Amino acid sequence: MWSLLSTSEGLFVRRIREGTVIDHITAGRSLHVVRLLGLEGSNYTMAIVMNVDSRKLGRKDIVKVEGLFLNSEQISKISLIAPNATLNIIKDGLVVIKQKVKPPDIIEGILRCPNLSCITRKEGEFVKSKMRLVSTNPLIYQCIYCGTYIGEDDIVEMLLST
Repeated sequence: MWSLLSTSEGLFVRRIREGTVIDHITAGRSLHVVRLLGLEGSNYTMAIVMNVDSRKLGRKDIVKVEGLFLNSEQISKISLIAPNATLNIIKDGLVVIKQKVKPPDIIEGILRCPNLSCITRKEGEFVKSKMRLVSTNPLIYQCIYCGTYIGEDDIVEMLLST
């Protein structure tokens, strides 16, 4: 069970024994990460810390999930919602792996091209969408077929609506 502890500097969350800490999430996006990972209503014990000070980002969110270890597809999706995130894998109360997420150079079949005239959107065509990374800050992808760009906010909206 998580417990919030009070100190003279504020509240903090206890460490987890086994699981994943997703740090440096863009402020305000922690609930998006939880939703994207399908953790809403799950039996995982988790702590969500929102809008806290960060030297690196100014403000950030953090998600701690006891017993959860992410697969590569989940990590790729997190990188699209929180491209500055850091994953900390915890075993026996210690960080055993710390890695920065990296948005994939090519995304196939995850994002839908926003251009209604794109071949990937035409009825009867069986072409999967394929996007290439153009920029990481801000996060921008471009459709390989029609050249349409899609930015970070639209990516977040698209991922959460599926």
